[in-house]
Amino acid sequence: MSQIRIKDAAAFLGVSDDTVRRWVDLGLLTSEKDAAGRGVVDGLSLARLARENAVLPADPSEIGRSARNRLVGIVTGVTADRVMAQVELQCGPHRIVSLMSSEAVRELGLEPGSVAVAVVKATTVIIETPGGKA
Repeated sequence: MSQIRIKDAAAFLGVSDDTVRRWVDLGLLTSEKDAAGRGVVDGLSLARLARENAVLPADPSEIGRSARNRLVGIVTGVTADRVMAQVELQCGPHRIVSLMSSEAVRELGLEPGSVAVAVVKATTVIIETPGGKA
């Protein structure tokens, strides 16, 4: 069983330590003490809670696509030259950066403060684990 410290669980979910402790008290998460006496939660119950409580803004485009990874956010920066542009979006706690043509930026009307959807369709997604776990 994977054990995650309460402070780390809070960071992963974007809530306070006290909120995680309240969820433990309400029985939404399983908690115990680790070898050092610190409160930890069960990783599986944390994953389930994260999935059940994920709140994603609705995709305003209302377009059907095969890509499942759509992140709605707000444009926080556009850096463009004559040919290429870098567009930054803040999608909840995630910063997404896209490189595209400056022409596409103009055609889409992308500017800081505008709403956009990052669609990720990749054949390669790299997943890493902390602390040398293989």
